[in-house]
Amino acid sequence: MRLDELDFDLPQDRIAQRPLPRREDARLMVVEPGASPFGHRKVQDLPDLLRPALFVFNDSRVLPARLQGTSEEGKTTEFLLVEAREEGSSGEQTWLAMARGLRSLRPGLLFRFGQGELEGQVGERAEEGLVLLQLRSKGMSIEEAVVRVGEMPLPPYMRRAADAEDEERYQTVYARTYGSVAAPTAGLHFSPELLARLEEKGHRGAFLTLHVGPGTFRPVQSETLEGHAMHSERYTVSDACASALAQAKDEGRPVIAVGTTVVRTLEGACDEQGVVPAGSGRTSLMISPPYRFRVVEGMMTNFHLPRSTLLALVMAFAGIETTRQAYAEAIAENYRFYSYGDAMLLRPAAFRRP
Repeated sequence: MRLDELDFDLPQDRIAQRPLPRREDARLMVVEPGASPFGHRKVQDLPDLLRPALFVFNDSRVLPARLQGTSEEGKTTEFLLVEAREEGSSGEQTWLAMARGLRSLRPGLLFRFGQGELEGQVGERAEEGLVLLQLRSKGMSIEEAVVRVGEMPLPPYMRRAADAEDEERYQTVYARTYGSVAAPTAGLHFSPELLARLEEKGHRGAFLTLHVGPGTFRPVQSETLEGHAMHSERYTVSDACASALAQAKDEGRPVIAVGTTVVRTLEGACDEQGVVPAGSGRTSLMISPPYRFRVVEGMMTNFHLPRSTLLALVMAFAGIETTRQAYAEAIAENYRFYSYGDAMLLRPAAFRRP
């Protein structure tokens, strides 16, 4: 697929900078693959838009992984923790990290974060602009120290620093295990009340974990998607999730992925028959047209960046031309884009609620 096929012009004022007062107040464009016109609803209407389905959510928790450090020489540098390279002891752990001014960082340089609760010593360079950072904490685990001194890693298109509101709203209400450097944003629209209403309407829920890395959002630099290398990300499919997927298949219950991370996990973990086993692993699956979906039958997702692998995934499901038309209509109708923006429900016509 050519990169220019993923391009579109997005006015800057369409990029959401703040969340709405209520999660489910976001607008929801209803798209039936290969067809138009499109429906315009709100996320709160979701329980009534589908016949009883299995919604699959990503329960990864965003780590406040942006660290502002000061070196022994008084140099200030920002690090973004990407992934733990090893478990280590409770007070010591090696991480892969991105860093501002990476070229000027020499191995052995020591940084202190916060009030000294956390220290990081620069190690060797790693793959694709990353560096190893040996973290040490005092009197607490590394995770506790990072949560105490770190900042929420808001995407750069928000053009502001994270604040107290983001500590709650850039996290799904069902987030469990720390590990993501970005929120699985489709899930940000769900409140406890909306989850309860889904259950009342006969829908079921299941949870898997994929820790979102920066590679998911890395711009495509090559002229074609085939020349773009996806970073791998860690996932876990629990026994309960695998069982729920198998039961949904037996019952003919549609499987609705909440977010592209869930799509990539399910499609990357399944076999040729669409069976998803319980277990952990890594996926670097890139989904682009043409693609045969084996598990996912519908999805809910936010509006994505131009020239991104996320947009290619949506096109693989909804069709290239349908996706282009939907995005053009979203811009014309003042939909809000990206992490704190509005959403799209990709729903085959057969899954409409009677």
